[in-house]
Amino acid sequence: MRAHLGDQLVIESPATGAARRDGEIVGLHHDDGTPPYDVRWSDTDEVTLVFPGPDAHIRHLEHEQSGATHAQRPETGGAEAVSAAAPPAGTTNPGDIGRRVAVERRRQGISREEAARRARMSPDYLAYLEEQPADPPLATLIRLADALGTTVAALRGGGMDLPPGQGYALLHPQLRDLDPEECRSLLSTHGVGRIAVTTFDGRPAVVPINYDVVDEAIVFRTAPDSVAAAAAETDIAFEVDHVDEALSQGWSVLAVGRASVVTDPEAVRRLTQHAHTTPWAGGEREMWVSIRPTSLTGRRITPADQ
Repeated sequence: MRAHLGDQLVIESPATGAARRDGEIVGLHHDDGTPPYDVRWSDTDEVTLVFPGPDAHIRHLEHEQSGATHAQRPETGGAEAVSAAAPPAGTTNPGDIGRRVAVERRRQGISREEAARRARMSPDYLAYLEEQPADPPLATLIRLADALGTTVAALRGGGMDLPPGQGYALLHPQLRDLDPEECRSLLSTHGVGRIAVTTFDGRPAVVPINYDVVDEAIVFRTAPDSVAAAAAETDIAFEVDHVDEALSQGWSVLAVGRASVVTDPEAVRRLTQHAHTTPWAGGEREMWVSIRPTSLTGRRITPADQ
């Protein structure tokens, strides 16, 4: 018997041959994939050390789902054990889940070991999920989403092309105002927000931008002939928000202030050097604009009992 991380151990009933118990293999003790295994049982969510008997067999889930055989995986064990099968035609590459997990973990500054501890899984198994094409069970995704403070839908990439807020509203929602300190905290240091401007031809427009917060000023870079450049030397509104579809909760922060072009060479050099990301829109965008908020307000929707 040989297994890989993410495979399923099935214990059959000696009388009927039907599955009596099953669990996900989350830990290996030998590089060649032979027993014993650390198994997280689906009925109790507990992890135990298992020495499989004659009534047990391994179900290689990735290969069954892709219709391929499971004889071609490298026998390296640990985080290097992967499925050699390609994902089914017309489906999302399962490796996208691992990439989203890794990005969210790094965004929050959480080590792999800490994330694994929070999700109650082996660090080796988390490494396998992040680095190899894998399609983890729903229970695993739920634990990971909870550990990272996100949702299963977000880890799966569901709804990427849909606007947020399509879920049901809370039964008893509470809308409360945020104080300036909470607003500053939610703005954090960088992300994606929107500016409301009047374009060069006099029409209103709302434009998404990558932004940073430097010395309490909201800064972004753009091109001189872009729509966002129309914000320069005017009073504008900047908004950033977050919606949790699974919990029907969210917040928004609105900053209003004067936008100015950063012209000092040393200030431009410092902003460019310490920018967290280049503009997602690409191209030559070397014009830095700084917004000094004169008003900072926000609101949050939560259940009424919170």
